[in-house]
Amino acid sequence: MEKINAVITGVGGYVPDYILTNDEISKMVDTNDEWIMTRIGVKERHILNEEGLGSSYMARKAAKQLMKKTGANPDDIDLVVVATTTPDYHFPSTASILCDKLGLKNAFAFDLQAACSGFLFLMETAANFIRSGRYKKIIIVGADKMSSMVNYTDRATCPIFGDGAAAFMVEPTTEDYGIMDSILRTDGKGLPFLHMKAGGSVCPPSYFTVDNKMHYLHQEGRTVFKYAVSSMSDVSAAIAEKNGLTRDTIDWIVPHQANVRIIEAVAHRLEVPMDKVLVNIEHYGNTSAGTLPLCIWDFEDKLKKGDNIIFTAFGAGFTWGAVYVKWGYDGKKKS
Repeated sequence: MEKINAVITGVGGYVPDYILTNDEISKMVDTNDEWIMTRIGVKERHILNEEGLGSSYMARKAAKQLMKKTGANPDDIDLVVVATTTPDYHFPSTASILCDKLGLKNAFAFDLQAACSGFLFLMETAANFIRSGRYKKIIIVGADKMSSMVNYTDRATCPIFGDGAAAFMVEPTTEDYGIMDSILRTDGKGLPFLHMKAGGSVCPPSYFTVDNKMHYLHQEGRTVFKYAVSSMSDVSAAIAEKNGLTRDTIDWIVPHQANVRIIEAVAHRLEVPMDKVLVNIEHYGNTSAGTLPLCIWDFEDKLKKGDNIIFTAFGAGFTWGAVYVKWGYDGKKKS
């Protein structure tokens, strides 16, 4: 029996129209463009500022574009998974809302939560559903409305984050392309350094939690930075070695877009020049689960069939990992 692999056959994306610039942020908190660019590398970020719209709205826009580009029949989609840390509601899942909005009648759907590593974990999840032989067309979406949990009076965190979503179609193939390998890791060490204090079952919402600004993300930047650099660098080097990839045979690195200095450190560790690293943090900031697929959406026309790509990310938990993909189509023909 031929081995079934999972190949990415298309990408769709969406970012909101409203752009929040560094100059605007410098009017909210004591910072400036030079400080933000030097330390984080973000020039602007897209913000979903219309009332009543959440992550499912951006996910729907991205998935609709994906379905149009791939010519997918809604009745043929048999699974939808959304990676998000900012779901529309505690329940139902954002994925279930997405199914309704897209008119998908034959898909089952669920959300996956692994913070900024969400889409990385999603790729491995989708690949295994395909490898099982039971599923033929899977839509995976990374979507986060980070502005909904950012404190715009906190100069340490508010310049970092933006809103956005992107989606991949994943399908079976017997060719030697697709999601080839992964190394994924989680430990519980990260809780004190990156979390939202209130809103969950440990600390439900109350007047006290709202008054004390406990519904915003809390990050101890230096600690998270240190762990992100070492974890993403180590795991990227490990997956390259495991698959016999070298600086010459790696075509692209797609790193989580959290901080330009983390991205540069990963490239340095792999001895890969920055022109092989896909970077769009300057225009989007950190869109959490959206960063990896948005990178591919942005640079799709650069990708060629057979390109060796390493995706890597690091997020709250801590969660981190790397996924090795052999790209399945010439991006210029589909973008």
